[in-house]
Amino acid sequence: MTASPATRTPGLRRFLTQRPPQPERCELCAVAVEAGHRHLVDTEKRALVCACAPCALLMEQPGAAAGRFRTVPARYLTDPGHRLDESAWEALQIPVGVAFLFRNAALDRLVALYPSPAGATESELEPATWTDVLGGSRLAELLEPDVEALLLRRTDGRFECHLVPIDICYELVGRMRLLWQGFDGGAEARAALDAFFADVARRVRPLGEVGHP
Repeated sequence: MTASPATRTPGLRRFLTQRPPQPERCELCAVAVEAGHRHLVDTEKRALVCACAPCALLMEQPGAAAGRFRTVPARYLTDPGHRLDESAWEALQIPVGVAFLFRNAALDRLVALYPSPAGATESELEPATWTDVLGGSRLAELLEPDVEALLLRRTDGRFECHLVPIDICYELVGRMRLLWQGFDGGAEARAALDAFFADVARRVRPLGEVGHP
């Protein structure tokens, strides 16, 4: 049997086999990282960066890398004593059922984003509105700029508000962009959204149970 030109040529043979997936790597030291690894916020590029555990711990130290990289905290908090209602949601002028809010330290302003088929879409948020609706809450007081967000959801007359790592908010944006179909997102996107918030509900700890969050 005569071999094909491709299999006779070692240099071309590599294209006939599927390449194994490449492991994710720490973007500071290049070591391979496991699934569920930590992230940093690159405050200059406004981007999330994968990090190994040692680099994440290093960047938690005050003054590390001149403040360029900030480790995303792992805490999930909720405040049973603070409830949103319909009037608060209307005041925030969020046009969809899910949004996350964070403080951009470089721009010195609050930012509200929500998932959409096009990715993360920004919604205007007046500082006075933030103060009226969320400014007096304990979660807002604890919110770390750039690396944490207040994750809000309205569904069937119920309102949720949690303090979460900001990387999971962008994870949600990615999922919705991938799964969204039609006008309302479709059944698969809604199921993914429910599963995402069920996981958040399992992780959050009430402020009363947290001594020093």
